[in-house]
Amino acid sequence: MKIVVVGGVAGGMSFAARARRLAEDAEIVVLERDPYVSYANCGLPYHLGGEIGDRDALLLHTPQSLAESLALDVRTGHEVLAIDPAGRTVAVRERATGRDYHEAYDVLVLSTGAAPVIPPIPGAGLPAVRVLRTVPDVDVLRELVDGGARRAVIVGAGFIGLESAEALRHRGLAVTLVELAGQVMPALDPEMARSIELELRRAGVEVRLGTSVTALREAGRGTVTASLPDGSQVPADLVLLAAGVRPETSLAAAAGLALGTRGALLVDGHLRTSVPSIYGVGDAIEVADAVTGGPALVPLAGPASRQGRAAADHLFGRGGRRSPVLGTAIVRVFGTVAAATGPGEKALCAAGIPHHAVHLHPNNHAGYYPGARPLHLKLLFAPDGRVLGAQATGGDGVDKRIDVIATAIRAGLTVDDLAGLELAYSPPFGSAKDPVNLAGMVASNLLTGDLALWRGSDLLHPGPQEVLLDVRSAAEFRSGHLPGAHNIPHTELRQRLGEIPRGRPLLVYCASGFRSYLALRLLRQSGWPDVRSLSGGLSTLQLELPGLALDQGEPVAELTGTGR
Repeated sequence: MKIVVVGGVAGGMSFAARARRLAEDAEIVVLERDPYVSYANCGLPYHLGGEIGDRDALLLHTPQSLAESLALDVRTGHEVLAIDPAGRTVAVRERATGRDYHEAYDVLVLSTGAAPVIPPIPGAGLPAVRVLRTVPDVDVLRELVDGGARRAVIVGAGFIGLESAEALRHRGLAVTLVELAGQVMPALDPEMARSIELELRRAGVEVRLGTSVTALREAGRGTVTASLPDGSQVPADLVLLAAGVRPETSLAAAAGLALGTRGALLVDGHLRTSVPSIYGVGDAIEVADAVTGGPALVPLAGPASRQGRAAADHLFGRGGRRSPVLGTAIVRVFGTVAAATGPGEKALCAAGIPHHAVHLHPNNHAGYYPGARPLHLKLLFAPDGRVLGAQATGGDGVDKRIDVIATAIRAGLTVDDLAGLELAYSPPFGSAKDPVNLAGMVASNLLTGDLALWRGSDLLHPGPQEVLLDVRSAAEFRSGHLPGAHNIPHTELRQRLGEIPRGRPLLVYCASGFRSYLALRLLRQSGWPDVRSLSGGLSTLQLELPGLALDQGEPVAELTGTGR
């Protein structure tokens, strides 16, 4: 059997390596148009910033090493120009010489990846305007920085844009980050992305949200001026376009292979295209969302690698099925980490999937052990308790909590299961009640009715009878509280129940949601049926409503209209 793989890196090389392990007698040819066939493209921003100093560390394998270890015929600089599915050949051009030839195959694997989106901005083709997708891309960017670039404009605040902003700041550049959406990291829910925005600003990045670059113009000596809709002009020595990627499917489309509505290659449950002798893997294919069940584009290395392995397994009779994708991802932005798995609240609402959400701020490890830092954890779950998704920001420990929840989603676990998970505990690493356990407990309390929540949207549209009750200490209240709120510390509630009106809804809050939950349980059992606790407390509310102004001053002596 002769197998031709078009494109290397994660998906294609995973297929080729697995195919060799399963079939020593197969002839396997890998055609890669770029100079490098197996490299760590996720490490490119860290090489740009200098954290990965050795460029060769990014190069995982070479054609020679792959020939020696796996007997693969890897040809870099060989671009596939066309596919003939009927004749089972591909037309190839050797880029260094211009030589054209045809390569026959029995099975073809398309791992053509994704291409950077180039927004239709006048001047996008200027020499100082770059993208970051390949090793040659990072080489050019490093040359610009080493050559004296001191100002950068980054268009797009997704993962690559954020990582590149950090990298360029580490190299001493002034960075302006421009994002069309009203938040950084549009894949996250807005209140979860706000922590990343604040971290960027603390690090000296100028963040421009809800706007775009309308034009790029040469300004002399290799510099560029970026124009924004408000008339402002941002000078730059380099401009990085990081507005996302699109599936690279021009070859497949020209060959008549079926594409989805978003231009990605359609594959079946075994990664076969509409032509059974042609498989598709990696960033170019349409995947199934593991939670919504709908089609999705998830250009991540992990899913691509697993797809390559699964396609090879199917080809050689080992089953090999396409797995649905959760889109589990993580990013570090200076001192803050953000991670997510499964759809966020925005995506669930768009898909019409009923759900609940809880926010909490547990420490990443035991509070009495030095260095404890709060995590901001958001858990999304169905009315029947099934876990649907999660997002988290913070420092150490964000990754393992998201990974545990990603595993729980794939296993079909419920919030009660999360509460009961047995997870590793030692003071430097966690607590006896891990943040994942606590998230499950809070969610379970909501489903059983032991907890009711209110959110920032309720504050924007208050009911005429609602009473805001701040149960933090008097000192905390004086430092800043919600306008119109009354203060009774939760430790004094039992002695001061007579001050609280009956027959009116109580919106209770504290800093993170724990003390307000204690107050809710006390009040519910003392004759106040309509009590809700602020989800995530003020810590979350101020991220949901970033323009919210807190009042300062002494608490009022008592509430009006009281009695019991």
